[in-house]
Amino acid sequence: MEVRILSDDELIEEIRNGKTEYGDELVNRYYPSILRYCRWHCASRWQAEDLTQETFYRVFRGLDNYVGQGKFRAYLYRTAYHLCVDEARRTVWEKLPENERDPDNRMEQVENIETVKRLLAGLTESQREAVILRFGEDMSFREIAGITGIPLRTVQSRIRLALKMLRKEKL
Repeated sequence: MEVRILSDDELIEEIRNGKTEYGDELVNRYYPSILRYCRWHCASRWQAEDLTQETFYRVFRGLDNYVGQGKFRAYLYRTAYHLCVDEARRTVWEKLPENERDPDNRMEQVENIETVKRLLAGLTESQREAVILRFGEDMSFREIAGITGIPLRTVQSRIRLALKMLRKEKL
């Protein structure tokens, strides 16, 4: 017997039909990537977890307003994006305390993360967002445009300029 994996829109339709257990599948499918995305924007893991949970809460609360067409991932990231932007306006960034770092990371990984954060800090907020979505979350330019609400060509331009600045900074 072949097991068929439902698309996001099919899962949403099942949830709308009262089969709330399908919500677990959506959460399991996207929780790690939304948490990783929020982590890029937050000073602490617990803050990123709070924003991730709030993202799913808002998405499920407003599921009746979601119009399918295979764009649930962009809809989810757009919700997380707005929450992260709002949180960034309220938060002052501080370096992570030693005890909040993942104990399984080797020193080299920590140094690489710090280097990436330092390089990203040199970008404008809009460039940083585009780079995180493109390379941190492996999204297409079109998906980034949908999430951020900016034109496709602007996304491409921001990433191109950001990469130019990053290459210059790294030298």
